[in-house]
Amino acid sequence: MASSPEDNASLSVQKVTHSESSQAKKSQHAEEAIFYMNCRAAYLTVLKSSLENIKSKEQLSLVLQQAGRNPSQKTVNRYWTSQTTTLNFDDFCTILKKEKPATKTELLKAFGKIDTDNTGYILHDELYKILTTRGEKMTRDEVSAIIKQADCNCSGKLDYNKFCELYMTTSEQCCKTARDKLEVDSRLRQQQFGSQAETSSEGITSPVSKPSPRISRKTDHKQAPTKGDNKTPSRPSSAQSCKESTSATISVGAGSSRNTIEPDTMKEWPCAQSKGCFYLEDNGEIISHKYKLHLPQRSTVCITIKPLNIRQVEGKPCHWLSVDTVLYILKENETQENLQLVSFTDQQNKETFGWRGELGSGIYWLLPFTTGCRLKKAKAQITREAKLVYRGEDGELALTKEFRATLLDIFETIDLDGNGLLSLEEYNFFELRTSGEKCDEEAWAVCKENFDMKKNELTRQGFMDLNLMEANDREGDPTDLWVTLLSLGYNKALEMTEACPFVIDIYAEKCKPRIKAMYLEAGSWQLNRAVCKSVVNKGEAKVVDGCENVTVYTYKVGRRITSVIENKSENKVIIHVNNEQSKNCLSNRGLTVFAVEVAPKSTMMLNVHQLTLVIFLST
Repeated sequence: MASSPEDNASLSVQKVTHSESSQAKKSQHAEEAIFYMNCRAAYLTVLKSSLENIKSKEQLSLVLQQAGRNPSQKTVNRYWTSQTTTLNFDDFCTILKKEKPATKTELLKAFGKIDTDNTGYILHDELYKILTTRGEKMTRDEVSAIIKQADCNCSGKLDYNKFCELYMTTSEQCCKTARDKLEVDSRLRQQQFGSQAETSSEGITSPVSKPSPRISRKTDHKQAPTKGDNKTPSRPSSAQSCKESTSATISVGAGSSRNTIEPDTMKEWPCAQSKGCFYLEDNGEIISHKYKLHLPQRSTVCITIKPLNIRQVEGKPCHWLSVDTVLYILKENETQENLQLVSFTDQQNKETFGWRGELGSGIYWLLPFTTGCRLKKAKAQITREAKLVYRGEDGELALTKEFRATLLDIFETIDLDGNGLLSLEEYNFFELRTSGEKCDEEAWAVCKENFDMKKNELTRQGFMDLNLMEANDREGDPTDLWVTLLSLGYNKALEMTEACPFVIDIYAEKCKPRIKAMYLEAGSWQLNRAVCKSVVNKGEAKVVDGCENVTVYTYKVGRRITSVIENKSENKVIIHVNNEQSKNCLSNRGLTVFAVEVAPKSTMMLNVHQLTLVIFLST
């Protein structure tokens, strides 16, 4: 087959891009492995096994210090509330993702606020006064411990530059000591995270788990009592709940993508539509819009969700189109807290997932969900930074063509009702995501005076001018513009890599449905419960041999396979998952071998996105 030089060049670029993508994935896996090895090393300096739980605030503080953190009492109290009885290794890893270690720059900046003359020194008397009377007060003994460091104190003054250097060195030494201990101990060396088995103090062979990036199981004990909050250290181990260690093998092939949803057959029905988006947080958590659906009367309905194929700048990849999406339908009974699972979009036509059935009149909640298998933190290094603004010949600032195209894509995404305009409610979702604040009616009136609006809604041109004004306010400094772009899932090359816009369509045969976006937040305990219940209701059940109270439910649709482990016993169980023999497997836990602890009378979810899954389970 003949080919032109341009074709060959294009092919070469594609090969390089594929190679870079492959290298980026390897780099991401390597970084994750290092992170969890460090987590494990710190954990095992305080506890005997990664399957042993943290049982007190003091233990939590100590293990965080071993990981190079310096948690305040306020920080510890955030994770150890009055409802907390234990925290496990998964919880610890989640906390470390959120609590970044202090940098030398941050420490120097804090000291600089005290040293207003910028001398590099702080008098001991002044240090005593500030640290023992302001903020989270330290004891005099704690301050004395700082002052006694001979390397950074002399003549009644603290050399805080030297102190910061000492702090950073000591922090790194704590981490290094923990890693060295993990390396030297021959028994612990077998616990290499995610690759080999661990022999715990209870005599259980147990690889260690990585926390799900979607749901933090301990951050809200009041809302999610079924996630193991009532566990106590006195509960017997899983080895005692079964007569002996047992195993089971589950082999699952991916389902076919059948054309079971055909919206064309219902195109004459009244329809409501809303867009939305999954956003990936820095800690791996995924947040999304949540919706309220109102049906005025009983009707047959068809509900679909799919990634939104927005107009994209030529040559830029559409990473989000491969992200799996699901929509859970819950009926509101009297209160918003009392929601009952009705069904979910379990039928597939290409990238569209849908459900068709009859719904009674009333209020329903639509909760979007993605497994986190395809929407992950991007680790690829960006070789260039796109230019956002420039000065024209007249010296005036203007938006670059590339940035304008990106802003149009953003407008398309945040225009939830698709009418080509931004209402105050739609704009506030944008503001909450990018700045954490809302625009009130008064501020919206100011926008109306200064930017192009139609029917009290912001036009595309108005949205462009708003961003240009922000650039002018900073005299061309794009820092704030980048904060906005990064929070919306874009990288420095203006590629959307950490977000997935989607669109929801509701067709009703006998009435006009109404849908409204209500929140933009992380997955709630209600969503987690809905996912587990849907798999239990529709999945294939397999009782683990020798443990009749432990059942694994597996449900497949398209290329997505979801497993739920149900523990009906009075004791916690530890399940070892090994899917090393799976083909093209991408797990939301990022590992092929891991262990999960399932609390008594509870369920736990695992997600994979692949072609063929083979899981070996043992307890």
